[in-house]
Amino acid sequence: MSSAPGQAEQAERDDIAALAKGGRANVFGFLLRLAARIPFLFIAGRLYGASVLGRFAYAVLVIEFAAQLATFGLKRGLAEQLAREDSRQQSHIVADAMMLCLVGSAATAGLLMLFPAAMFPNSGLNGLDRLLPLIVIAIALTDVALAACAYQYNIAASVHARSIVEPWTISIASLGFYFYSARDGLILSYVAAMLAAMLAALWPLLRHYGLPRGWSPHPGRLWWLAVRNLPLAAADAIEWGTRRLDLAILGLFATPSVVGIYYVAQQVASLPQKLKTSFEPILGPVITRNLKTRNYQAIARQVSQVGFWIVAAQLGVALALGIPGEAVMGLVGPSFVAGTGALACLLAAEVMAAPSVVSEAALVYLARLRNLSLSVATIALQALLTLGMIVGAGRLGFPEMVVAAMPAAALALALTCSSIVKSWLLGRLLGTRIAIWRASLIVCGLAVTIVGTVLTLLPPHYEWVELLFGIPAMLLIYSAIVWKVAFRPADRTLFRKRKGAATPDGLTGKV
Repeated sequence: MSSAPGQAEQAERDDIAALAKGGRANVFGFLLRLAARIPFLFIAGRLYGASVLGRFAYAVLVIEFAAQLATFGLKRGLAEQLAREDSRQQSHIVADAMMLCLVGSAATAGLLMLFPAAMFPNSGLNGLDRLLPLIVIAIALTDVALAACAYQYNIAASVHARSIVEPWTISIASLGFYFYSARDGLILSYVAAMLAAMLAALWPLLRHYGLPRGWSPHPGRLWWLAVRNLPLAAADAIEWGTRRLDLAILGLFATPSVVGIYYVAQQVASLPQKLKTSFEPILGPVITRNLKTRNYQAIARQVSQVGFWIVAAQLGVALALGIPGEAVMGLVGPSFVAGTGALACLLAAEVMAAPSVVSEAALVYLARLRNLSLSVATIALQALLTLGMIVGAGRLGFPEMVVAAMPAAALALALTCSSIVKSWLLGRLLGTRIAIWRASLIVCGLAVTIVGTVLTLLPPHYEWVELLFGIPAMLLIYSAIVWKVAFRPADRTLFRKRKGAATPDGLTGKV
């Protein structure tokens, strides 16, 4: 009995090590995704143009929302199911999840095939557009398969599928399909990328769990699984929706070309968002294991630690991309420079959203309905702010692209409110304060802002200097200052590799 406290401390250290290891793997994946995303945006902007890109963006928005609904919250709920059920084979639990996902994705795909105008509200149907919803099945199955791999601490599967296979496939395919059809090339390349990602996710799933021998689908069991995960499914859909509602509303007011410019800004801003999602696959299993032992203090420390890592990383990336924003947007094409204001607001929104997302990683297990209520309030606030700011800016006679930046500003305000409230609620439930933001980060951000602002004073024809040398310089300076000023010994765990460190379930934690 005397060794119990020591074992608990060791288990918590192993949890932090597992979080750091998974985060390191996915941060590497973020860099790979960045390298692949830039060619795609360059090809889409320069070859296809803003109008075709805008049409593609709205269709993908609807498709991915349908896929989000079809997962029934299993991207996070599957970890809880695997942790709760000890009497059944894990391969059978995963098979139930995949079957439920298959049923849900087939249903949502069928609805979109019946009402294809939902994907193309501002343009007519072309060619095989009506069959595009079938790709919902591949996207949803990929998400659940990667969640199952994450429970085994295999974050490399997510990195491989989402950061290598998917973005490089869409970049290469978009170039090839352009010579087949400048009208449909982007959509065809998207289908190819999602199919490739699904294959890349199913292979490690089979290696971990094998075939579900002796398993058969049971309607009652699938129904119970769906009902059990409804609060999670709603929370996931709302959290996802807050990142897409701005584009959805803008698409109802603006032309496809404006939507295309905003989409590029959204894609650039989503790069620091990937840093946040780097920890999500591993954070869920760690939290569920600590919930079983009611180790709430450990959960608070883990959420605070991961939240700080995410905010520190996102702030640096947001400054490095936002300060030379005109040069970044101009890389896609001259007409896209008009979206610089939207880019700045979207980058700010990503930084402010981090405390909300990491807090929700625990709230979905501790207070599902209250978390869901807060998520509904957040998206309602965002919708009201977006509509109000678009209409108000239009009546005041602001230029079109200034009006187009209003959804991004509304998103930043709504996510800031969500972060404050959800962090407070989680701290209250765990009986301790959730400490994510630190004053030292503000000092680091100000120092990099000064350096970056000096670089933007270069003449316009030296914008390539901002991109090739300015962005890396800002990242290096920020990293050095954060390491010296903001990081404590525990924070540096993210950059230390522990050979053979055990994960909470005794695995080696290889990724």
